[in-house]
Amino acid sequence: MKFLVTGAAGFIGFHVAERLLKAGHHVVGIDNLNDYYDVSLKQARLDLLQSSAFSFHKIDLADREAMATLFADEKFDRVIHLAAQAGVRYSLENPHVYAEANLMGHLNVLEGCRHNKVQHLLYASSSSVYGLNRKMPFSTDDSVDHPVSLYAATKKANELMSHTYSHLYGLPTTGLRFFTVYGPWGRPDMALFKFTKAMLEGKPIDVYNHGKMKRDFTYIDDIAEAIIRLQDILPQPNPNWSVETGSPAESSAPYHIYNVGNSSPVELMDYITALEEALGTQAKKNMMPLQPGDVLETSADTQPLFEATGFKPQMTVKEGVKNFVDWYRDFYKV
Repeated sequence: MKFLVTGAAGFIGFHVAERLLKAGHHVVGIDNLNDYYDVSLKQARLDLLQSSAFSFHKIDLADREAMATLFADEKFDRVIHLAAQAGVRYSLENPHVYAEANLMGHLNVLEGCRHNKVQHLLYASSSSVYGLNRKMPFSTDDSVDHPVSLYAATKKANELMSHTYSHLYGLPTTGLRFFTVYGPWGRPDMALFKFTKAMLEGKPIDVYNHGKMKRDFTYIDDIAEAIIRLQDILPQPNPNWSVETGSPAESSAPYHIYNVGNSSPVELMDYITALEEALGTQAKKNMMPLQPGDVLETSADTQPLFEATGFKPQMTVKEGVKNFVDWYRDFYKV
């Protein structure tokens, strides 16, 4: 089949495109290659994807005309939409960037799918939509109406926009709430990358909320596996569903939401310990207060994902962190 992967130069997009190519599909990748983080890392990912079955276009999601032309010319079977302006803290300083990439960009993808008879749209949502929710583990049966960052609010908006298109146009859409993704080729703005870099340079690491945080760290290969399995599972309308009695994760339209997480939250200090072991060095810790927009704990209920795909993410943090460190040392020659 022919797939569009948005954000193909990004962390998750690169891994998914690589998996699709290995499975024999044709992949068209797009990315705007912005400088939110090191562009040479994005280019290095793209270099690994080069093949006769892969083509790349430098396009900004918010460019309405370019997106419409791309969809009309390429006639994709399926779309895996992973491009977004990421990061909770960055959204506090640059809110308009999030509106353009995550709202206008998502709308342009939905319009492309609608007008060109795309079979299935999978798109990245985020565990951050759970916001002020305290009931653990986070379930897709729970309401998510109290986000605590603009980034999270744009991801919740993506789910609502997708439901509208599923309802109005019968477009099958699947939203994926990712939980703290980490691993080789990861993003430099994320904790594991920043910690590794600082520790190798002998600098202190910033530990927020004095380390009293838990995250459902999910390894990149587990995320990619879930996406590859779910792209084959087209959501079906449930004629018996109603707002009053049904789960928010499904609908009378062909719409579904899944958590994709490891289902075993890890204390931030244990994550740091795993990194210290992998690097063979102790971290100098700069204990900091909780940052605006951060949540204290995340934990994914992934039973619906398992029931749909037979797959449960299972990489341990100790092994996953070591794999990242091995990649980092090799890539940066340190």
